[in-house]
Amino acid sequence: MTWRRLAERDFPLLMSWLRQPHVARWWNHETSLATVSRDFGPAARGEEPSEDLLVHLDDSPVGLVQRCRLSDYPEYLAELATLAEVPPGAMTLDYLIGEPHHIGRGLGTRMIQSVVRATWTDHPDAPCVLVPVSAANQASWRVLEKAGLRRVAEGDLEPDNPVDDRAHYLYRIDRPGAAGSGT
Repeated sequence: MTWRRLAERDFPLLMSWLRQPHVARWWNHETSLATVSRDFGPAARGEEPSEDLLVHLDDSPVGLVQRCRLSDYPEYLAELATLAEVPPGAMTLDYLIGEPHHIGRGLGTRMIQSVVRATWTDHPDAPCVLVPVSAANQASWRVLEKAGLRRVAEGDLEPDNPVDDRAHYLYRIDRPGAAGSGT
């Protein structure tokens, strides 16, 4: 697996992925070019600190991982801090597999594992990665578990999709060799 930053030329592909029922259910994002440009353009142009990574398998795009330092988004950090301690420098991820025929093949697990491993190099001061996930999204939290993250908290967070309740799980993986990481 490889990845590169999402570019504006990728917005039509991202729009098609956001329209897929398995993605739309959990991402609940408008799919017009204007809204995708508005919401993903600043990161693609380097105007925002988050990283939107277009993930490839054998040179074909298969998914998207959003990665950011929680301290760059204070309101989000404060919300997660209601569930568990958020160490300085902690990172978070969000992710999707674009096409239905890629689901159930272990790509999500590989994608998360790859990006987490790279996070330790790309962000040398990051002590951990914290990932909140809707308790109702069993496929997503199972991918996190298979990728080596462990559930550290449960509680209420604002859902991405208003049809969901506020119940969320918080998953964590620590930098290998860090105190308390168990590695």
